[in-house]
Amino acid sequence: MLMIIYWGFPIFLFLSGVMVFVFNCKHLLVMLLSLEFMVLSVFLIMVIYLSLYNYEMFFSMLYLTFCVCEGALGLSILVSMIRTHGNDYFNSFNVLQC
Repeated sequence: MLMIIYWGFPIFLFLSGVMVFVFNCKHLLVMLLSLEFMVLSVFLIMVIYLSLYNYEMFFSMLYLTFCVCEGALGLSILVSMIRTHGNDYFNSFNVLQC
């Protein structure tokens, strides 16, 4: 029963983040927040897995470092999109525009 809670809760968190990412693609900020939520749930799964088999946590720190870089890149894209287009709607952003 305890293993179901250990593995079920992070998987439920990841799937709820995927559902928000798929069904709510109107604002860039909401999509970035759902991506960060999925990243944190994958980190929780990785910590549970590494602690279950008594591995070192070095890889989790490396993973968090790359996650912080990913978050900073997402925020920089959000800021540049708001500066150029005035909002973070995907409808007003044309990808093919030069």
